[in-house]
Amino acid sequence: MNKELRARAQDLTIAYIGGGSRGWAWGLMSDLAMDADICGTVRLYDIDREAAERNKVIGNALSAQPGACARWRYDVSDTLSDALTGADFVVISILPGTFEEMRADVHMPERLGVWQPVGDTVGAGGFMRAMRAVPMFVQIAEAIRDFAPKAWVINYTNPMSVCVRTLYRMFPQIRAFGCCHEVFGTQKLLCAMLKSELGIEGVDRRDLYTTVTGINHFTWLTGASYKDIDLMPLFRRFADRYFETGYDEGGDHNWMNDHFACAHRVKFDLFRRYGAIAAAGDRHLAEFTAPWYTRDPETVRKWKFQLTSVDWRVKDLGERLRRSDRLMSGEEWLSLKPSGEEGHLLLKALLGLGDMVSNVNLPNVGQIPNLPMGCVVETNALFVRGRIEPISAGPLPANLLPLVARHVYDQENTLEAALRCDRALGFTTFMNDPQLCFVTPEDGEKLFADMLEAQRAYLPKEWFEGE
Repeated sequence: MNKELRARAQDLTIAYIGGGSRGWAWGLMSDLAMDADICGTVRLYDIDREAAERNKVIGNALSAQPGACARWRYDVSDTLSDALTGADFVVISILPGTFEEMRADVHMPERLGVWQPVGDTVGAGGFMRAMRAVPMFVQIAEAIRDFAPKAWVINYTNPMSVCVRTLYRMFPQIRAFGCCHEVFGTQKLLCAMLKSELGIEGVDRRDLYTTVTGINHFTWLTGASYKDIDLMPLFRRFADRYFETGYDEGGDHNWMNDHFACAHRVKFDLFRRYGAIAAAGDRHLAEFTAPWYTRDPETVRKWKFQLTSVDWRVKDLGERLRRSDRLMSGEEWLSLKPSGEEGHLLLKALLGLGDMVSNVNLPNVGQIPNLPMGCVVETNALFVRGRIEPISAGPLPANLLPLVARHVYDQENTLEAALRCDRALGFTTFMNDPQLCFVTPEDGEKLFADMLEAQRAYLPKEWFEGE
C-alpha cells in the first residue's frame, strides 16, 4: 500500500444516517474496530438524537477496547448537512416511520386474509412503507447532492429497490449501491449441502462461484459451483430429499424458535418449479408470489417459516433498549466479532485495498438485459479502486422473467406514485401485487384508503387533498 493511500485509509469520514440504530450500527462498529487497515471518524445522525448520543458512547467504548485493531472516533451531528459535509462514505440505515405505521403495514391487510411474513418490500405493506420512505430518500439524495456529491453511498434500508431507485432519480450522478445479506444465507445453505451430500467440510460461502440475478429479496442463482463441482444438479437432489421435511442444520436457531429462520421448503419448491435457486429467506420469497405459501397462518406453518408480528418487533426493540442501557453503563461490553455483513469490505475495495466481488443492488445498465434499463436489480459486481463494475448475469430465464418483471414494473410505478402523490396510480399498483390477487376492487379500495390514513403523519399533504 503506498503512503498516500495508507494515509487516506487512516483518516476517513463516514456519515451514518440512522446512526441511532440498535442493530446495524452496532454491527458496523464491530466490523470497523476489527479492521486495522482503515480508521477515522463516524458521524452519527438520527432524528432520535438521544439514540445517536448513546451510540456515540457505545462506539467510542468499543473502539477503546484492548482488542480493537482500529481507533475510530464517533461523533453526533446536529444536522444532516453537518454529517454529510466532507464525508467519504455515507451509510443509510433508517426506519421509515414507527412501529405503529409498521403495524398497519403488516396487520391491517389481515382483515382481508392477506398474511405478510415481513411486509417491508412488496405487497400492501411494502407499498405503504415505500410511500413513507420515498420522501425521506428524496431529502437524503438532495442533501448528498449538495454536501457530499463525491461520497460513496451504501443503503441498507428497505424497500431496497425503491430506495436506491429514488437516490438515482433525484441525483443521477450519485455513487450509491444497496447491500443485503439474504444471498449470503443461501450461499451458506449450499456449503451445508456440500457437507451433507458429499462430506466436504469447511467450505466458506466466499469459496463458491454463484451467478446472482433478480431483484432484492427475490434474487436467484442461475448458476453455482464449487471448484469443479456444478452445484445445480446436486441442489436438485438435495431439494428433492428435503422438500417434505425441510432442511435444518440443527442448533438453537430453527424456524420454530427463530423468527428469521426457515426450513427452506419454499426455496426447494421454487427450485423444483423453475430450475433456479431462490436466494433469499423463505419469509421474503413467499411475498413475491401469489399466496401459495401465505394463504393463512396454518399454510405458513406447513411451509416451515414464521409470520413476524409487529408485537414481536416491539418486544425485540425493548430488549435492545435494555441492552443499550447495559452498554452505556459499562455493565456489558459490545463484542468484537464480525457482523457477517460486507459493507466495510466493499468500502475498502473502493479505497483500493483489494478488489472484491459481491452481490449488490444497482441500476440496470445491461447486467440483466431483458429487464428495463435503469431499474434497480441485484447481481454481482466487481468493486475496485474508485469504481463499481456490474457483472453481467445474462437474461433472466424465460420462466422467471414474468415473475420478476411484474415486481420491477410495480416498483417503478410505486416510485412514481410516491413522487406525484398519485392516488389513482398508487391504487392500481397496490392492487397489482400478486399477494392481493383474490381481493376484490371494492375491498381493496377501502383497505388502500385505510392504510394511507394510517401513514398520514409521514405522507405529503397532497395525498389527502380533495377529501
